[in-house]
Amino acid sequence: MKYLLLTTALALTLSAPAFAAGSHSGEHGDAKADDHAVEHAAMMKDDDHVEDHAAMMMVGMPGTAKDVARTLDVTMRETDDGAMIFEPTSFEFELGETIRFKIRNDGELEHEFVLDTVEQNIVHKAMMAEYDMEHDDPNSIRLDAGAVGEVIWTFANAGTFEFACLIPGHYESGMHGPINVGDHMAQTVVEYSTGKVKKIDNKAGKVTIVHVHGPLVNLDMPSMTMVFRADEQIVAKLSEGQDIEFVADRVKGKLTVTKLR
Repeated sequence: MKYLLLTTALALTLSAPAFAAGSHSGEHGDAKADDHAVEHAAMMKDDDHVEDHAAMMMVGMPGTAKDVARTLDVTMRETDDGAMIFEPTSFEFELGETIRFKIRNDGELEHEFVLDTVEQNIVHKAMMAEYDMEHDDPNSIRLDAGAVGEVIWTFANAGTFEFACLIPGHYESGMHGPINVGDHMAQTVVEYSTGKVKKIDNKAGKVTIVHVHGPLVNLDMPSMTMVFRADEQIVAKLSEGQDIEFVADRVKGKLTVTKLR
């Protein structure tokens, strides 16, 4: 399998309607598709092309050092129980704000930091699982264990976006989080799941939820019986046998109930 560089332009070829009917549907399995992807990636390495396409991204555009409003430290690492996490786990920015992300890989594995929409991260994650790909875009950086780097980014559009590691298996292990951007911080669209409380472990701060209906979309997980962490306030609202609507996310690598209604 050939080693491919995934450029911003190639990513946008998948997302923009004007390019969607190109060479990416149904051709991934043959050598001709690989050759085309290599040629396309090489062509788009030209700085002008990269800047033009980066400017089209929904998540925003590359920023400049002189416009940086804030510098934020981001850590990537694995936990003792095998999860993979970012710290912090979410961000909120004002519309038009330029941020310098100072990123450090404190783990033992290679990790990456990618800014994009949730939908495009799902597309790119699937491509990376199929091919041997590495991002080389202004909205991302890949770091070996112990390495440091930075991304400077201007959040030019309001909405809810995502930062993630798209290396196969890393997203599923917890390496993603929301970015809310807006004049007064865009509100995340919350999708609730339903289920029944089977067991509560107050001492451990755990709740077992059965008959979870509908996938946990934000976690890319199917319906199943699962054990979740929950804080004292949420646990106090629960009782065994109770039907609930809830939101779950990974908090420090652990599946956690974060909202009830």
